[in-house]
Amino acid sequence: MSEKTHEDKIIRAGIDRPMRIGTRQSPLAMVQAELAAKSIIAAHGWRSDQVELVPMIATGDKIKDKALADVGGKALWTKELDRALAEGDIDCAVHSMKDVETIRPDIFTIGAMLKRAATHDKLVGAKSINGLPENAIVGTASPRRKAQLLNLRNDLDIRLIRGNVQTRLKKIEDGEFEATLLAAAGLDRLDMKDIGSTISKRTMLPAPSQGAVGIEVRSEDRYMRQILRKISHTETFREVTAERVFLKALKADCHSPVAALAKFAGKHASMRAEILLPDGTERIADRIEFDHGDVAAPKRLAQKLLVQASDELKSIFGK
Repeated sequence: MSEKTHEDKIIRAGIDRPMRIGTRQSPLAMVQAELAAKSIIAAHGWRSDQVELVPMIATGDKIKDKALADVGGKALWTKELDRALAEGDIDCAVHSMKDVETIRPDIFTIGAMLKRAATHDKLVGAKSINGLPENAIVGTASPRRKAQLLNLRNDLDIRLIRGNVQTRLKKIEDGEFEATLLAAAGLDRLDMKDIGSTISKRTMLPAPSQGAVGIEVRSEDRYMRQILRKISHTETFREVTAERVFLKALKADCHSPVAALAKFAGKHASMRAEILLPDGTERIADRIEFDHGDVAAPKRLAQKLLVQASDELKSIFGK
């Protein structure tokens, strides 16, 4: 039996109910889950009723008044989906990869990543960071964005803002904040391309895995892994994996202001990264170029940054 025939046999087997795709219930998460579902349907020639979305309210969506880093971190985005996936209530779970913990339980594996969208941030409420009024109140829940903003403008008043994209935009409209930062990928996926001003990645390097959507499955589920193989974007998978290896080498957590962006093109790869003090008073940045098969390169970049960092900055990492 050829490899292709074997694959088709696996894919046809067991399609006696819809594939259940778990997702957070936020508008952006639902759009991302729809993208995953459409990709699966197109790749395998399925009917639309052979895939079913299973929305869930994540704990992270319920907490509106605290920084998630202070009450449980990225696990608050994934724990409901993790439970459902582990217990077989869903067959896979769709995640924004930047919201997925660096170290995951062995029972799960990322089966596919969709082609990465835009990786840069957008500023909503002003045309540029330099164009913000003195002492402007800027809302963000991201330690990275806060540190980067303060590194650029130490006069800014950075305050916590929570909620989905629509909620944050309403707070800007109501004058509660002068401005906020949002990922361009999220705005694009919500058909809000015209909102906000692009921030150059030279000005603010994005979060590791920004713009990437991953689909997680049970590690033992060979059937689902085979299903997802056809829709996984190789360059995105390599880039995000490298960025997550970098985070793991730093031992970064949700409190760590860190940015990283890998780029894979053919056999060549590169990565830019930076680490910062939370108040923005220290920023260490560097880059590395490497062969795409050099899996240790992101670790070397992490070490380069830490060697250059002050003791205070080093103390944020490696815990």
